[in-house]
Amino acid sequence: MAKYFFQCGQALLLVLTLSIACFAAEQRAVFAGGCFWGVEAVFEHVKGVIDVRSGYAGDSKDAANYDDVSSGATRHAESVEIRFDPAKITYDQLLYIFFTVAHDPTEVNRQGPDTGPQYRSVVFYIDQNQKKAAEAFILAITKSKALDKPIATQVVPLTGFFAAEDYHQDYLKHHLNEPYIVTNDLPKLAALRQKFPNLYRK
Repeated sequence: MAKYFFQCGQALLLVLTLSIACFAAEQRAVFAGGCFWGVEAVFEHVKGVIDVRSGYAGDSKDAANYDDVSSGATRHAESVEIRFDPAKITYDQLLYIFFTVAHDPTEVNRQGPDTGPQYRSVVFYIDQNQKKAAEAFILAITKSKALDKPIATQVVPLTGFFAAEDYHQDYLKHHLNEPYIVTNDLPKLAALRQKFPNLYRK
């Protein structure tokens, strides 16, 4: 009987160890790049991404609601939280997609038709590795002179991410024919498919 419990204990320990390893392998990234509908949709079509949520970052939980944020009166930015498997896609690759497909990093307090600080470009870093990666990426783009205007993207620590209202989640998926989506967001998916065919997921 003692041997049986010992073997069961070993098996349970192995399962817990594997579970912890799998959990530890999952990482998060939080970006803001204008209206969260299109940014969310882009990353939902990237291989290695586990889940994407639209939400708010940059201010307190009390101010994290669409009415307050859309008024521009809070410090929040419309953001997306990306959970990803670093064995399948790296943080640097997510940055590359963010800066080249998901939004225009040179626009200040706006994206396309949407204006206000809630639509600013931000990398909300979770740890120092993400901070260094984002700053290095911005520096490389700046030195390359690939863009006509300077990058406006802020790199700031994440103090909290708060999920947006349910009706904002998977918005593009449920509103494919909405004029705003057709004009502003579907082209982003087309660009993702064209520029990153090996990372694109239907």
